[in-house]
Amino acid sequence: MNRDHVPYPRSSSYDRTDLPGLRELDRKRSLELLSRAAVGRVVYTVDALPAVLPVPFRLGPGGVLVSAPADSELVRAVDGAVIAFEADEVDGRDGSGWFVTVLGRAQVRPAARAADPEDTVRIRIRPELVIGRRLL
Repeated sequence: MNRDHVPYPRSSSYDRTDLPGLRELDRKRSLELLSRAAVGRVVYTVDALPAVLPVPFRLGPGGVLVSAPADSELVRAVDGAVIAFEADEVDGRDGSGWFVTVLGRAQVRPAARAADPEDTVRIRIRPELVIGRRLL
C-alpha cells in the first residue's frame, strides 16, 4: 500500500451512526471540545496488533501534539503511520458527554520547547478525518 495515500472513505456516511443516544458533531465543534481535554488515547499497531496508550496532549497548529521519549515503542511504531487519537469527557452519573476521534498520519519531530528534555520528541497527528459525537 502506498503510505502517502490515506484510504479513508470520504463520504459523509462513514462518520454517521445509527446508535441511539448519540448526536453527530461537526468538525469545528469536535475540535473545540478536543481542545478542552488534557488526556487522550493514541491508537496504533505493534506487530499488527492494536495498542492503546493514554497520553497528555494539546491541540496545536496542524493537529494533535504529543510528547514522548525518543526511544519509546510509541515513537518507533507511529512515525509516518496512519493512527487514531481519541479523547472524551463523560459524566459518570448520567453518561452524558462527548467523544472525538481523529484519524491521520503521525509525524515525529524534535521537541520544539526548550523546557522539554533532550531525549523527547514531538508527535504530530494531522487530522485528516475528525469524528465527534455528543452522548445524550
